[in-house]
Amino acid sequence: MGDLTGRTIGVTAERRAEEFISALERNGATVRHAPMIHIVPLPDDLLLRAATDDVLAEGIDALAVTTGAGFRGWFEAADGWGVSARLHATLGRARIFTRGPKGKGAVRGRGLTEEWSAPEESNRELFAHVLESGVDGKRIAVQLHGSSLPEHTDALAAAGARLIEVQPYRWEWPSDLDPAYQLLDGVLDRQVDALAFTSAPATANLLSLARQRGKYEELVRALRSDVVCACVGPVTAAPLTAAGVPTLQPERQRLGALVKLLVSELGS
Repeated sequence: MGDLTGRTIGVTAERRAEEFISALERNGATVRHAPMIHIVPLPDDLLLRAATDDVLAEGIDALAVTTGAGFRGWFEAADGWGVSARLHATLGRARIFTRGPKGKGAVRGRGLTEEWSAPEESNRELFAHVLESGVDGKRIAVQLHGSSLPEHTDALAAAGARLIEVQPYRWEWPSDLDPAYQLLDGVLDRQVDALAFTSAPATANLLSLARQRGKYEELVRALRSDVVCACVGPVTAAPLTAAGVPTLQPERQRLGALVKLLVSELGS
C-alpha cells in the first residue's frame, strides 16, 4: 500500500462525489471531477405515479429491487403522494428479492423484509433467481434505476410474467459539459493517471462523448495502455469491457473498497 501523491484521478460520478473525492484527496491524489451524468429524481413523474398506482390497484406477487437509492426514491415519491402506507402494506405481501446489501438495507429501512439477496450483487444473479422462483402468470414489479434493463426483464416477460417497471430516477447529460470535455482532453494528453467509475451510464457517456468528438479510437487506445480504469463493479465496467478496455474492480462493490484499490494499484 502507498499514497496517491503525484497521481491525478478523474471522478465521473455525481452521486456521493464529494465523499469519494475527499477520500481520494486524503490519500494525496489530485482529483479532476467531471460528472458524466445527472440523476433526475422523478417524484412528480406521471409514469412513476402510474406504475405505483398499478402496484397498489392489484398488488404484486414479487418485487425485484435493483438499487437501494432507487427503492428509497420510490418511497420518497410515495411519501409526497400520501400513499407510502398503502405501498408498504402492498409490498409487505409480496416476495422481495434484492441485488445485494444496499437494496436489502433500503428494504429493511422501510420496515420490510427481503426473501433473498444476490450474494454477488449483480443484476444477472438477481433476475436469474427471480426467474427460477416461478413467474408464469405472476405480477412482478421491477424497481429500475436510471434506465431500463431489457436484457433481464425480457426473459421474465417471455416466461409469462406480467411486468410493472418502476423507475424512480432517470439519467441526463449534465447541463455543463465543460468539465467532461476537459477530463477527456486530460486523458488523451496523458495528464490523468486513472479514471474512476461508479455507474454504467457514466462509463457509457464518456465513450459517447469521445465518439461525438471524433476521439473514440484515440480514447480507447489511451485506456488500453496508459490510463487505469477503476470501476466499482462489473455492471459499471460493462461498457468498457465491450470496448476491449481492461478494468480494475474491488472485491466488494463499495466506494471505500474502490479507494483502497486505487491506492493499492497506483500508490507509490
